[in-house]
Amino acid sequence: MTDAQYTTLPHWPNAYPASGASAMLKFLNEDFIVTELPLQLPSGEGEHIWLDIEKNGANTAYIALQLSDATGVQERDVGYAGLKDRYAITRQWFSIYFPKGETPDLTQLQHPEFKVLSQTRHVKKLRPGDLQGNRFRIVLRDVTGDRDAIEANLQAVASQGVPNYFGAQRFGHDGGNVEQGRAMLAREIRVRNPKKKGIYLSAVRSFIFNEVLALRIQQGLWGKSLPGDVMDEGGRPTGPLWGRGRVSTADETQALENGVAERNATLCDGMEHAGLDQERRSLVASPIDMSWEWPQADQLVLTFSLPAGNYATSVLNEILRTTEPERHTEENEPAPVE
Repeated sequence: MTDAQYTTLPHWPNAYPASGASAMLKFLNEDFIVTELPLQLPSGEGEHIWLDIEKNGANTAYIALQLSDATGVQERDVGYAGLKDRYAITRQWFSIYFPKGETPDLTQLQHPEFKVLSQTRHVKKLRPGDLQGNRFRIVLRDVTGDRDAIEANLQAVASQGVPNYFGAQRFGHDGGNVEQGRAMLAREIRVRNPKKKGIYLSAVRSFIFNEVLALRIQQGLWGKSLPGDVMDEGGRPTGPLWGRGRVSTADETQALENGVAERNATLCDGMEHAGLDQERRSLVASPIDMSWEWPQADQLVLTFSLPAGNYATSVLNEILRTTEPERHTEENEPAPVE
């Protein structure tokens, strides 16, 4: 892929040998259950109403709009910590700025796609990233392939983690958000909508990170550190979230990352001029409390937790190949928030 064309995403390499197995993902909404792990719980007092909501078949932004309509507040006054899948059953917190007047009982809201489990008050609005992570329960159906190979990859993932790739939903259909971001940074198009601009910048930044991670895997560096690496708090190497500022890596790591940047000069130079600051992200995602069972010969059930900003699809991709019902292919779901 050249710097001038990002219309399709590359096939970024896996860390472990392919199992050759396949399965159906999200055949039913209840096959993908996500529970948000909050950064904090509401105090019971304050100007914001906090709602613990379970949704089924709706995306997060849609729920926020419904809450805005139900309470008469501006949509910008509805907050949430992370974006959750549409075709799933997910539980997450929302906040509504409601400082005056009688507090509405939103547990009485009737809607086919969500229910308010509880409500209380807090002093702060929920903002993107205000979460520890998410707990997943995933049912994979119609599993075909060598169970021993699947089990080998399950064991490897549980003990060594997976490449912390940004998921495909970050990049839009066929990588379209990356191409739009390139065109925006090259000043071929002008993007006036701040939300769209943010989506395109995020896609471009995530693409560069994935390219660095993929190159390290291609060079046989999975599970290894390089001279010049910057480590995370757990002692694992990190990759670049590109932006302006002093490069914190050195030696071989800096040379590898600069090589990726040079091949994608329009993107990297553009991000610096767009005002993004350099940050780091772990190259390894480690599922927490991972377990699995085979309730049927062709059905695998996985449970695990991931920190905020990590993708369940990165875990699944290292175990087997998944396909989803046709209804999902046209959905451009927003990506989880870091």
